[in-house]
Amino acid sequence: MIDTQAVKIKILNLAMRGQLTEQIPEESAEELYDEIIKEKARLVKEGRIKKEKPLGDISNEDAPFEIPANWKWVYFGEIFSHNTGKALNASDNEGNLLEYITTSNMYWDHFELDNLKKMYFKDDEIEKCTIKKGDLLICEGGDIGRSAIWDFPYEMRIQNHIHKLRPYLSSLSPIFYYYVMMLYKASNLINGQGIGLQGFSSKRVHTLVVPLPPASEQTRIVQRIEEVFEILDKIDTLQDQYASNQEALKSKLVDAAIQGKLTEQLPEDGTAEELYQKIQEVKRSLVKEGKIKKEKPLPEASEDEIPFEIPSNWRWVRISEVIDVRDGTHDSPKYHNEGIPLVTSKNISGGKLSFDDVKLISALDAQKINERSYVDDGDILFAMIGSIGNPVIVHKDRDFCIKNVALFKNFAPMHISMDYFYWFLMHEQYVLRKNAIGGLQPFVSLKVFRNHLMPLPPISEQIRIADRLYELMDTVSE
Repeated sequence: MIDTQAVKIKILNLAMRGQLTEQIPEESAEELYDEIIKEKARLVKEGRIKKEKPLGDISNEDAPFEIPANWKWVYFGEIFSHNTGKALNASDNEGNLLEYITTSNMYWDHFELDNLKKMYFKDDEIEKCTIKKGDLLICEGGDIGRSAIWDFPYEMRIQNHIHKLRPYLSSLSPIFYYYVMMLYKASNLINGQGIGLQGFSSKRVHTLVVPLPPASEQTRIVQRIEEVFEILDKIDTLQDQYASNQEALKSKLVDAAIQGKLTEQLPEDGTAEELYQKIQEVKRSLVKEGKIKKEKPLPEASEDEIPFEIPSNWRWVRISEVIDVRDGTHDSPKYHNEGIPLVTSKNISGGKLSFDDVKLISALDAQKINERSYVDDGDILFAMIGSIGNPVIVHKDRDFCIKNVALFKNFAPMHISMDYFYWFLMHEQYVLRKNAIGGLQPFVSLKVFRNHLMPLPPISEQIRIADRLYELMDTVSE
């Protein structure tokens, strides 16, 4: 799979260094800069903008990267007028009640304009706070630096957490500087200021150092970027479709395997009925030794319960008839900076355990939890609350304990393949999610797991099914 976002950043890096398009020596950014300065002087003379203090020269140390000799480094505020919108004030009810946008309406490639709010704008506030087609908008707070071009044919007002930037010359390309902001954001060249909620202040916008290519070069760069981005977006769409098809194919393969349609049935394997009786002998022996608890007999599967047909030498069983079903704690022990990891559903994903963001508890609390839910190598974990599912076979490299996680242990390893049982759980997780109970925090009870029906093939067939699925999943994922 191609990381198209990384490719886009590389394209922007090349573009803003003048390496994506051919340079024309006769074109000069210095001439464009002089035109901007003349236009600003005219606006100052007419009283439309205030005269600014000189910002000083830009040294090589201030420049974030090299640019062509006929380009120029400038301050953003030298080439764009900019200001923020109006701050919300519940007591201000004078003026015109008008719609406005804030940072929550702005995204890199689009705006969300449903259910816009309104506030009052006085006549002297409307011009300052109004945006029009072609304006470059930049977020001051939240996702600082996130930018967008207002490309609608009508005007809109902005709240104070958005910067409006409008070029002093129409020959300047706001879209070019939209891509500059995209590169700066991805390259961490924009820094927020302030304690707590960081912000991209007006001063930082004004003094941000940006490249100034000749006007025609800006147009060529934008055109080239958008040509490449269009191709990358098509690749994204194709990759999403491929990934979706992959997942659908994987699901069908697991479905076929659990129904006995993926592998050949061999008479020499014997029957699942024979296997079931052997498992029950093992179970009775372990109960007698006190290693597992004796359970009440479970009813055989009725015709109404059976979800699909299986081969004649297989048998339907309840999970707890052939697997030891347990769960972790449902309490919340005290957390510590050091201690034993407490694995929850958020630490289980993609068939793996992650300890990157795990809570730690004391050894004493861990000991209490592990008295009934100690996790051994080869056990299977399954999230039973919230994001239900995501089975994982444990390959243990450290001690840990579990919370709100189902634990499946193999008490008859000669007769049950945990790899087969893993694929069965992959198949059944969707059914279990659908039948979960609870409101905001759905869950599957231990009783449901224990009573859930499972197709039991002969042990040799279990092993063949698991091996075949692992082989096919590797092939599909290539």
